[in-house]
Amino acid sequence: MNASAKTNVTVTESQSVHRQLDLADPDDRPNSVVVIFDGECRFCQKQVRRLKAFDSGNRLSFISLHDPRVHERYPELTHDQLMDQMYAITADGSRYGGAGAVRYLSRHLPRLWWLAPVMHIPFSLPLWQWLYNRVAIRRYKLSDKMGDACDDACSIHLNK
Repeated sequence: MNASAKTNVTVTESQSVHRQLDLADPDDRPNSVVVIFDGECRFCQKQVRRLKAFDSGNRLSFISLHDPRVHERYPELTHDQLMDQMYAITADGSRYGGAGAVRYLSRHLPRLWWLAPVMHIPFSLPLWQWLYNRVAIRRYKLSDKMGDACDDACSIHLNK
């Protein structure tokens, strides 16, 4: 498969994830906070659906890390970084990854304000990041254990 055919397949798969999850696209909300997530991960999809439900002010848009636009728009973020954690990127270009993204979102989504005091305990971010990393590393196994049908993407990562 040549590069342009692969890109078209990836865009189609990414668009399918957007349609399936009914997510706002960054192209449709240019001033939104862009949440980059693993669109092939059922656990991640479930968490993004929750974020979407918490976004009563339509402040967020979502894009799978597998969408070629991510590499075009955020070339400084490597594939490995994106596979390690979700990112929230603001309209001014500020980037928050993992627990930092959760912390940022807890301040900007009213339905998550209850989480903000806990996430902002002084000097606690390293602990939250450690916990975030433990979940992120196990996300494919967690998805499988939660009964979500696992496809090829999960089986690749479950065997690691």
